[in-house]
Amino acid sequence: MAVAGILVISAVIIAFDVPHLLRKKLKKELWIFSILLLFGTMLSIAQALGMRLPNPLDWLTVLFKPFASMIENLLK
Repeated sequence: MAVAGILVISAVIIAFDVPHLLRKKLKKELWIFSILLLFGTMLSIAQALGMRLPNPLDWLTVLFKPFASMIENLLK
């Protein structure tokens, strides 16, 4: 049920935004809009289906943990 709702909302967003972009001949903006909407829709569907999605903060933790450990060891 949630997936159907996500798809309906995505369709409504497309119905409102795409005709304006096509009338103004904004091809690059249409491509970016399509890619971002597709990405967001896929993430929303994955979350609705209960899939575990990576948290962006996890990536930062992995990136900065060695530096934090190094500084901590220097301060001891």
